[in-house]
Amino acid sequence: MAKKGGEFKELEELVRHHIDSFDYMVDRGLEIMLDNIKPVRIYDPHTDTSLSHILLCRQAKVSYTGKFEADVCFQYDGRPVIREKYNFGQFPIMLKSKLCYLRSADPQQLVSLKEEASEVGGYFIMNGIERVFRCLIMPKQNYPMSMTRGSYRERREGHTDKAVVIRCVREYQSSLTDHSSVTVRLYYLRNGSARVGFWVRGREYLLPVGIVLKALVETTDREIYENLTSYYDEKYEKVKGAVGSQLLGERAKIILDEVRDASLFTQDDCLQHIGEHFQPVVDELENKTPYTVAHAVLKDYVFVHLPNFHDKFSLLIFMLQKLFSFVDQTSAPDNPDSLQNQDILLPGHLMTIYLKEKLEDWLRKAKSLVQDELTKNNTFNFLAVGDVRKVMDKNSPVTVSTAVESMLRSGRLATQTGLDLQQRAGYTVQAERLNYLRFLSFFRAVHRGASFAGGRTTSVRKLLPESWGFLCPVHTPDGEPCGLLNHMTCSCRVTSYFDSQGVVKDFFDIRKSILGVLTSLGMIASLPKLAQAGPPKALSVLLDGRVIGSLPSSEIEKVVAHLRRLKVSATSAIPDDMEVGYVPLSIGGAYPGLYISTYPSRFIRPVRNISIPCEERQDIELIGPFEQVFMEIKCPDGGNGGRSNAFPATHEEIHPTNMLSVVANLTPWSDHNQSPRNMYQCQMAKQTMAFSLQSLRFRADQKIYHLQTPQTPIVRTGAYTKYSIDEHPTGTNAIVAVLAYTGYDMEDAMILNKSSVDRGMFHGQIYQTETIDLSDEGSRSDRSHRRFRRSNTDRSSHSLIDSDGLPYVGQIINPNEPYCSIYNDITNTSKPKYRKGSEPAIVDYVAVDTKSKKHLQKVNIRFRHPRNPIIGDKFSSRHGQKGVCSQLWPDIDMPFSGVTGMRPDLIINPHAFPSRMTIAMLLESLAAKGGSLNGNFVDATPFASTVRASNTGEDKSEPESLVDELGKMLKSKGFNHHGVEVLYSGVYGTELTCEIFIGPVYYQRLRHMVSDKFQVRSTGPVDQITRQPIKGRKRGGGIRFGEMERDSMLAHGAAYLLHDRLHTCSDYHIADVCSICGSILTTHYQPQRRIVRDIGGLPPVKAPKKVFEQRIYLHGQVLAQFRPPSGVRAVDRNQGHGFVHFMMDEELEQLLYLELER
Repeated sequence: MAKKGGEFKELEELVRHHIDSFDYMVDRGLEIMLDNIKPVRIYDPHTDTSLSHILLCRQAKVSYTGKFEADVCFQYDGRPVIREKYNFGQFPIMLKSKLCYLRSADPQQLVSLKEEASEVGGYFIMNGIERVFRCLIMPKQNYPMSMTRGSYRERREGHTDKAVVIRCVREYQSSLTDHSSVTVRLYYLRNGSARVGFWVRGREYLLPVGIVLKALVETTDREIYENLTSYYDEKYEKVKGAVGSQLLGERAKIILDEVRDASLFTQDDCLQHIGEHFQPVVDELENKTPYTVAHAVLKDYVFVHLPNFHDKFSLLIFMLQKLFSFVDQTSAPDNPDSLQNQDILLPGHLMTIYLKEKLEDWLRKAKSLVQDELTKNNTFNFLAVGDVRKVMDKNSPVTVSTAVESMLRSGRLATQTGLDLQQRAGYTVQAERLNYLRFLSFFRAVHRGASFAGGRTTSVRKLLPESWGFLCPVHTPDGEPCGLLNHMTCSCRVTSYFDSQGVVKDFFDIRKSILGVLTSLGMIASLPKLAQAGPPKALSVLLDGRVIGSLPSSEIEKVVAHLRRLKVSATSAIPDDMEVGYVPLSIGGAYPGLYISTYPSRFIRPVRNISIPCEERQDIELIGPFEQVFMEIKCPDGGNGGRSNAFPATHEEIHPTNMLSVVANLTPWSDHNQSPRNMYQCQMAKQTMAFSLQSLRFRADQKIYHLQTPQTPIVRTGAYTKYSIDEHPTGTNAIVAVLAYTGYDMEDAMILNKSSVDRGMFHGQIYQTETIDLSDEGSRSDRSHRRFRRSNTDRSSHSLIDSDGLPYVGQIINPNEPYCSIYNDITNTSKPKYRKGSEPAIVDYVAVDTKSKKHLQKVNIRFRHPRNPIIGDKFSSRHGQKGVCSQLWPDIDMPFSGVTGMRPDLIINPHAFPSRMTIAMLLESLAAKGGSLNGNFVDATPFASTVRASNTGEDKSEPESLVDELGKMLKSKGFNHHGVEVLYSGVYGTELTCEIFIGPVYYQRLRHMVSDKFQVRSTGPVDQITRQPIKGRKRGGGIRFGEMERDSMLAHGAAYLLHDRLHTCSDYHIADVCSICGSILTTHYQPQRRIVRDIGGLPPVKAPKKVFEQRIYLHGQVLAQFRPPSGVRAVDRNQGHGFVHFMMDEELEQLLYLELER
């Protein structure tokens, strides 16, 4: 039954960052991106006329793809603009975004629209497949990071392995961005100087830092020297927080000497120098003056997030000081693998920058087409827009949207520049609906990067303390992606461009307010060319990568506390998701400063600010990973976590479960389990057969696993209700006995009660959809003449196929039986399609596409495969206790309780518990037994007892254990305190020698079933060349008996078995061998002579093509003869001796003629 509107709010919050990023792209991103595509200019030397193209955007809403149109503006030499509308194709639309018609639908409306009641959106539908964007970890934007890399040393001669790196994201009016970025690196040289490196069109260029400093602002050598040496003061040399050293002055002189040696003395000289070098490199500026080119380079490639050159100068000075401090080891390097130095890449952001590059490529190609036409065609009218458009249409604009669709379909970027990204593939994945938890996990996943997957280094995979509360420590897969594919915690969110009212934030006003607050609190504003004191006397303040001033180190903690109070205040203009990253003074620690961030795509999470007076009651503060490292946050367990009194806690966690992901939060009492078991459960919860979809009858997914009769768990955590998991339950409450019974339960195997299975326990189905599209099959000429219809002449398939050529719903189709028939009107023939596979299937559903006005062209036929539990199927509890069914034991032979007469549904071996230490599974059995007796659900939220004790102020010396609490519940109903019962053998009827632990446990059926995996064959297809069995289960292949298997057989001395495997069953082949010479029987060709009558007086004609018969000889006796295939002939010079030569026809004929003459 569908819930009321708003009851899935918690689920919608989990995917909001995907939808918000797409909404921003539609609202403002495309507009800003198109406004900032540089105009393309074309010059016609014959008419002395130049033409410019500019793009403006307009997009109309269509269901899941929208029509993407733009106005291309043509302007001749400053005359009025002529607008021409261009259709750039269909642009993909994200579900539940502003352009989707499901956006405002409540659960009841969603159900009426044949969607899920709990539909949250956030994904794309490409060719009927749901594709979701995999969020990627990116370096923190606009933050200078000092790091060591061996590859830096190999850049040029004299380089070291140290550099300061900053990823700058472009900003435009109102501080909004199109998300394109340029990474700038400041390399340290062995001689004490530095180089500024940035990439232009796929190639890195290096500039001496002194030239860049002098080119940015009109300044003197003395001012640069003072700025660089202002952080060093002799009296603070060995004080905590001092980052300067005596070498600063020497390095400053070296930097200035490099500029002087190049004969560059003024700003104009430096700009001229830069412009001359970049003039042939930068597009559209080949004919401009070097001065203009230099300005464009500094604006578009150096610190692109700062439009003001004075701000660029201040930031470069700050980066130089940080680099010299790092080299002198007065500050530690930043860890790029730590979450505090990372952001997240969202789908809307990637689509914007990719679309921008594709539009620029389209304009460049259009320019080259017009220029080629000008040079080749003298009659081409350049002043007629219609003629220009005809030429431009040769490069179809639809390729732009096709590229975006291709990126979403395959996850690959077709880019030449790399877009300042770390990889070019793996950006989208298929959102599988195996069960709802798996589907939900795709939206919460963040990947470190595909480039790290194959690397040998493990530092990237480590679980660092900086990610506490943001990334789940439990929910990561084992194997290759371990530690690279992480999942956000249930409380972690991503900052957005939208405020709480859904309005795009005005970052310009926000930063203006922050600047005003800081100035009122005593910050000395950064002025052009003014040297400011550095640590430990004062600390620099950076606001989104811009140096805005400095604060005295004695006042900075008060300023930080005041900013935090303003963050939680409802009346303040300071945004609640602002990050106040205060790095305090230290000896050899992180470079000190106050780093304030307001930009989107940052991780944030809520904590309770306990330093604020209680009467205000607005104490929930959103913090980021950068500031968390330097904050004092306590857990609500009553302890101080080893914290000294000198640093009291200022914040407190809201609940301990906030450090876990949604899937990890569903494990009951996970704090009583060994950690690896919780990790296994996170993976197995996503492999569970569940009630995957409520709109199952309207779906045409390629493959759906479906549990027929799921149940809600008796023992559940708070997250189960919070995230409405009951809408898609994942398992069954089974009565589990912990007992060694019959020996069929060894090595994690389990015995299932056959009667329970017959009554429907764990029954399931697999739904597979076959899509048949006649427009895709056959040649183009046949497409309009093909339709679905059964044959009237062949009546053998009439019991399976209806008159419309489609199968009957409910019909059982066996392997190699026809399930539909395609009729060709031209040839009047019907061609049936046959069912592949090795097991029968039931036709569950037939859906037709009625868009075609004449005949049906496309159908979806869904087959249902019953999958009831059999021996070999895999099951698991919610505690990582997985195993396979070893026997379906008759009910009469199962042990039974002496008191209740109940028989267990499932028997598990007691050896599964001691080494795995899954105590929570035993607790679940106790709690579920008590809960079912009382008719209540039992809350099994982890750490609940700790939180309860700290809230009630109980005496810590004698807390009541969870076992005692659950035992009392059982005892009150007349059961044993520890959950054990006396059982009787179902075979002998005698009492078992000890009491058996028995109770309900929530069990999951996993998708790994023996019916999908068994592979067996006696005979079958073989490889055409080697005559060995082919591989592949689907093709009826064999299993490889490899070298290691051969070695084990040799070690056992099993010679006959080895001969049977490697010869009799694999390479068995009979060949005739000559008993005299030992050669294998071979072939010989003897020509068949034909008499051709000569008639006089006629011109010579080509001799008829000779046809030979092939005869097989064995020492003169003809054994068999046949005609060889055309085009290939064989000649055997030595009859019966196995030398066969294959030759082309002409060469063969000459040899054969010689044979005949001889």
